[in-house]
Amino acid sequence: MAAKSYDFIVIGAGPGGYVSAIRAAQLGLKACVVERENLGGICLNWGCIPTKALLRSAEVYHQMERAKDFGLSAEGIGYDLDAVVKRSRGVAKQMEGGVKHLLKKNKVDVVMGEATLPAKGKVSVKTGAGTEELTGKTIVLATGARARELPGLEADGDLVWTYRHALQPKRMPKKLLVIGSGAIGIEFASFFNTLGADTTVVEVMDQILPVEDAEIAALAKKQFVKQGMKIMEKAMVKQLDRAKGKVTAHVEVGGKVEKMEFDTVISAVGIVGNVEGLGLEELGVKIDRTHVVVDEYCRTGVEGLYAIGDIAGAPWLAHKASHEGVMVAELAAGGHPHAVRPSDIAGCTYCQPQVASVGLTEAKAKEAGYEVKVGKFPFIGNGKAVALGEPEGMVKTVFDAKTGELLGAHMVGAEVTELIQGYVVARTLETTEEELMNTVFPHPTLSEMMHESVLAAYDRVIHI
Repeated sequence: MAAKSYDFIVIGAGPGGYVSAIRAAQLGLKACVVERENLGGICLNWGCIPTKALLRSAEVYHQMERAKDFGLSAEGIGYDLDAVVKRSRGVAKQMEGGVKHLLKKNKVDVVMGEATLPAKGKVSVKTGAGTEELTGKTIVLATGARARELPGLEADGDLVWTYRHALQPKRMPKKLLVIGSGAIGIEFASFFNTLGADTTVVEVMDQILPVEDAEIAALAKKQFVKQGMKIMEKAMVKQLDRAKGKVTAHVEVGGKVEKMEFDTVISAVGIVGNVEGLGLEELGVKIDRTHVVVDEYCRTGVEGLYAIGDIAGAPWLAHKASHEGVMVAELAAGGHPHAVRPSDIAGCTYCQPQVASVGLTEAKAKEAGYEVKVGKFPFIGNGKAVALGEPEGMVKTVFDAKTGELLGAHMVGAEVTELIQGYVVARTLETTEEELMNTVFPHPTLSEMMHESVLAAYDRVIHI
């Protein structure tokens, strides 16, 4: 059978891959996407979307438990874990169907199977019906990543889970250990803790949420502890002893090893790129610690071959992958798009309370040699936050004292994952403190705290 010829082939139909293929088709390129498992990839099926559905159920449950605080009464409050999971899976399935519709609407061919690159410009796909050969002027690697597993801490799906197992739990953990306090770990810790699990989080770094500003992480930790979580920082799980119905964790902290018993462990110690079995090394693609080495335009150094999203390295975020996918499609169509700037990409963690940030932390800004002005505003000073019953949290902004450039913004509290985009736009537009101070924010809104934080950096704050 003759090989099918395309202008643009994407391997992987996650949030980077399917978006890239659609944009290429919009620009008049004949496009194809190859996917081995689910349209929408890990994000839509096993990550971003189903976890947010679970967390929404936990949030509603939490608010029901607080009914009395709002002058309401709710009796016999409970939950059905199977129904919670079923809703989450239903949301993912609905979104996968949406991706299938979008690809069809934009006339993107879809080939389901396992891809390899036998030579430059060629893709071989092993499908259920045999092998399909494709050729493409531009090929985009968007194969994503999977959970990292450390020796001795490997998941078994019974006592030790990865995020996949945690998304479809066979039981409600009674005593849960979460290894790692990045976004994945802390979101699952928040979900199960809210539903009643006795939850312990172990983090090897000196703070939970290691990439976040230290003050923001400390405020989040305070709320987690208040909710009943046990947080262990500068600690390491050295060993897991598995027995029937229980796991004994050997946790080293302060030079001493403490043995702790749990019925469930979630390992969330990072991710590794899906680079194996593609034939990348033979093509001359450089791989560094399971990630493809690319330039600012996602070029691999092999003519016509790009890599986007998680496989191309940090930050490991769906919206970064999508934007890179659009950029690469526009390059392939002869355009001149702006390179994606990692410093302008927001990170969001959907725990309770939420955490969101963009740009440099205060510590990183000082390390980079900036003289900084820092503004902070607490949720307790905002009328809308108090009215919502969400007075715990803070907005923090970091400016270059010499130029007024917004170097970074960091938030913890209700709905901050929605608020952060205001600062993302500000950084993209290269806004200074003057424009932000002269912007009129609507009242009463949580967004007013963003304004007050800017004012606070320049000793002009009103409401504290």
